[in-house]
Amino acid sequence: MTVTTLVSAKSCGVTTSALAMALSSTRPSLLAECDPAGGTLRAGFFQAQITAGTGLYHLAVAERAGEDALAQAFASHLVGLDASGHRQVLPGLTDPAQAPALARTWPALAQVMRVLSDEGGYDVIIDAGRLALEAGHLHPTLTPAPLLQGADLVLLVVRATDQSLTLARHMTEPLRSELTDRGTGANALGVLLIEDGPRRAHEVSDALGLPVMVALPWEPETAAYLAGTGRAPRKLNKSPLLSSARTALGHLQAAASRRALHQQYPPALPAPTPHQIAGVLQRLGQGRVETRG
Repeated sequence: MTVTTLVSAKSCGVTTSALAMALSSTRPSLLAECDPAGGTLRAGFFQAQITAGTGLYHLAVAERAGEDALAQAFASHLVGLDASGHRQVLPGLTDPAQAPALARTWPALAQVMRVLSDEGGYDVIIDAGRLALEAGHLHPTLTPAPLLQGADLVLLVVRATDQSLTLARHMTEPLRSELTDRGTGANALGVLLIEDGPRRAHEVSDALGLPVMVALPWEPETAAYLAGTGRAPRKLNKSPLLSSARTALGHLQAAASRRALHQQYPPALPAPTPHQIAGVLQRLGQGRVETRG
């Protein structure tokens, strides 16, 4: 399936959009909350039902013990979004101070995401949070660059306002350079537009010089529920936000497939070993993940 990484220039709905996509997927899905500034799902959507003993930070320790330990830890730190376990979340950091410990873990984690997509048939959505720059390039610690480099698509999340576009405009060139030099190519980059504001999709595309690959409606009721600040709408599965997110995943899969057909990818990441593939998928197929509730 597809590995899609979502980023932003400023907090503007990345996590809510990523969660909407994971919940609406018609295939097995994984949302990995990988924002170095810290995750919000634990305190928000999950209403503090998940302790700090579960989540991304623990993979840093496991990765140092080898591939098998990482595969086992990865599966054991997932949390289910539904009773079947087909939709899962890797909760993020509880403290931004934990981010430096993950510097050497990001490449291995990017490989795991690739395995889940290519071999496991998962829709993988990565919440990489707010971008941080250093000397015009992605910050080596405060941005999980390998998760952008290894993705099929990287979406810059913006709102339809002049303020959001002004902030995002400064991120487009560093992202293009990163994906050209170390990723799957600059044409992996696009925009996820949250239709909260007066600007239309074509105006956003012109302003940023990027295609709008996804447009999600501004629906405060469902957004509040996903953020953990409101109740679930009566007909959640039929909400415009989730319906649009479901359609968007189909469009993203088609876009990724077109890129695969027309472009020979550079080897941005080492190919996962058969042992690693078997380890990750076997452990995901064994034990049940914890579910919300």
